[in-house]
Amino acid sequence: MSEKAKMIHGEPYNPIDPMLALERDRASRICARYNRKTYHEYIMRNRLMKKLINTNGNFWVKPPFYCDYGYNITLGQDVMINYGCVFLDVCPIVIKDKTLIGPNVQIYTACHATDPKQRLAGVEFGKSVTIGSNVWIGGGSVICPGVEIGDNTVIGAGSVVVKSIPANVMACGNPCVVKKSLSND
Repeated sequence: MSEKAKMIHGEPYNPIDPMLALERDRASRICARYNRKTYHEYIMRNRLMKKLINTNGNFWVKPPFYCDYGYNITLGQDVMINYGCVFLDVCPIVIKDKTLIGPNVQIYTACHATDPKQRLAGVEFGKSVTIGSNVWIGGGSVICPGVEIGDNTVIGAGSVVVKSIPANVMACGNPCVVKKSLSND
């Protein structure tokens, strides 16, 4: 199995693999070009972003935007990602329809060993992140590896989401916890 395949499947992999280094460089170059475009160059910016991420729908990604690879990011219809977001996408990041991501949100799938000897060996692994439909993630939040956020949920600004959050709730804090249900009653 290639290092790329191991990475995407969440298995330990070697991040200095030459193919992965080339793919990170490609994503970095596309992000740099994207981040230099002005607002009136909207169509050109979207063309660049479609070279990087997976989407078939309308989307808005406000620069600056940074990611490791891009090809592990999938956006649904009408997703809005605000200014200054960072997505470390060594594993899949799936953001479903009509979701709003506030400014300076960070989504991490990359993990490092907690054992110091393993960390020195440079082995990494990842855990995917899934964000449901019609979710609002407040500015400055951090979504950690392995988290799933259910449909219609609101994550308060500045939250650190270390565990999965169910659908139809408001959650916030560090660590992020459910504060109330968002029922349609």
